[in-house]
Amino acid sequence: MTRIKYDIDLMKYMSFFESLTKAKLKDCIPGENSLTFIVEQNEVGKAVGKRGCNVRKIENALKKKIRVVEYNPDVRLFVRNLIYPLKAEDISEEDGIITIKGPDSRTRGLLIGRNASNLRTLESIVKRYFPIQGIKVV
Repeated sequence: MTRIKYDIDLMKYMSFFESLTKAKLKDCIPGENSLTFIVEQNEVGKAVGKRGCNVRKIENALKKKIRVVEYNPDVRLFVRNLIYPLKAEDISEEDGIITIKGPDSRTRGLLIGRNASNLRTLESIVKRYFPIQGIKVV
């Protein structure tokens, strides 16, 4: 698990998100022109809002793509939430290695991404909360 540091911009985004959605926020992860908000368990509905209205409001205000992911203390369920809307046949963890079994080659390709960029991003997010070695897609 890595120590999490926030800069002033990220703290502004987090404060804005919480005040608008009234959902309990656990973390905010910046990406290229995007933000991933990790919300506490059972807060995802409140965070997204009716028909995604909160997400749209935040996207318009911040001019960034927004993703809302529900945290789960079970690493397998957390990974399943992170890769949604993609579906995995199975997610298992053994000796600190998480294995995601993709149903088809298209899904596996999307999980891995160009130059494994999606996989590295996924790995870095999971490592913030869980002491894992890595993630494999099979």
